[in-house]
Amino acid sequence: MSPLLPHRRAAQASAPFLVGTGFLAGSLCLAAAPLAAQEGRWVAPRTPFGQPDLQGNWSNATMTPIERPDGVGPTLTPAQVAALESGREDLIEQELQASDPDRGAPPVGGEFTGNALLDAAGGGTGGYNYFFIDAGDLVAVIDGTARSSLITRPANGRRPALSESGRARTAARAARNRQFGAYDNPENRPLAERCLLSFGSNAGPPMTPNYFYNNNYTIVQTRDHVLIMTEMVHDARVIRLGEPRRLPEHLRPWMGDSWGRWEGETLVVETTNIHPEQPLFQLSGAQFYPSEQVRVTERFTRVSETTIKYEFTVDDPLMFDESFGGEIPFHALDGLLYEYACHEGNYALENVLRGARAQEREGNGNRER
Repeated sequence: MSPLLPHRRAAQASAPFLVGTGFLAGSLCLAAAPLAAQEGRWVAPRTPFGQPDLQGNWSNATMTPIERPDGVGPTLTPAQVAALESGREDLIEQELQASDPDRGAPPVGGEFTGNALLDAAGGGTGGYNYFFIDAGDLVAVIDGTARSSLITRPANGRRPALSESGRARTAARAARNRQFGAYDNPENRPLAERCLLSFGSNAGPPMTPNYFYNNNYTIVQTRDHVLIMTEMVHDARVIRLGEPRRLPEHLRPWMGDSWGRWEGETLVVETTNIHPEQPLFQLSGAQFYPSEQVRVTERFTRVSETTIKYEFTVDDPLMFDESFGGEIPFHALDGLLYEYACHEGNYALENVLRGARAQEREGNGNRER
C-alpha cells in the first residue's frame, strides 16, 4: 500500500452514524441530547448561538464520478467497491515507483501517458505525478449506500439534455469564441489559469470535487453568516443568513449571491446571480455555463462527527430540459489547510501571451480558429 493512502483514508473515512451516550453527554449541551441518545440518533453539536455546528476542515475528494458511466446501476456492490478502491491503490503504488535513472530522453514535444489527470497537468512533460495528486481514493457512500455517480437526479445519474434555448446559447458562445485564438488576450485563458476561480467547480455552487487535488474546505459560522473557504485558488464564499435581499439583476459576482436558512438540522442555501462566465460543471467533456435564470439550492446536514451530507439541485430552464441534482459526502479532514498561493492575474500569464506574440512574429501562427 502506498505510504500516502493511510492519511488519505483517514481524511475520508466515515464515522458510524450512531454514537454512544458517553460521547453525547460529553460533547453536546442540548436538553434534547439525552433523549436523542436513548433513541439511538446522533445529534450534531451546536454553536454558541444554537445552530448545528458545521465548522471545521472538510474534504469532498472521491473517486466516484459526477455522472454515472454507461452500463452501471445507481449503486455499487461491496465487490465492485473493493475492486475500484484496490485498483486505485495499485495505480498509486505503481505511479510512486522510483524512476529509472538510466532512462533515455523523452521524445520531442513530450511523452503523453494516457492518464488524463497527468497529461492535463503536465502536457506531456511530466509536470505532475501521483505524489502531488490527491484525487480521492474511496467510493462515495451516502446513507450507507455506495454510489456510482454523484448526480442522482435524473434517475440515470447524468445531466439532462440541453433545452432548445440551451443549445442556441451554447452555439452562440462557441461562435463568439471562434473569433479569437486561444492566446489572443487574457480573457481567452481559463479562469483558473488567471487565478480568478477554482479549478473545476470546487467553490461552486454546486461544490463538486475536481478529481485532482486540494478538494478541501474550511467552514466558519457566525450568527448571521457562514463562510466556506475553498483551498483551491483560496476562494472565499460568504453565505448570508436570514430573509434574502437579492442583488440587482445586473450584479453577478463569482459564486453568485447566496442566502441561507436553517431547516431543523439542515442549512439550506439558495444561490442566484451567478456570473455568466463561471462554469457550473464540466460534464461529458464539455463545460456548461449558467443563464440569468439559474438557481442552485444546496443542503448541508451534519450526519456524524466526521461527515456532512451535501445535496445540490440545479434549476436553469433556459439551459436544461429539467432540473438535476445529487449528493456528495464531505468528510472531516484531519489536517490543516494552507494558502493556495495562486496570484490573481497570474504573473506567468504575461509570458504566456508574450510567447504567442513571438510565434506570430516568427510566422508560426498558433492561432486556433
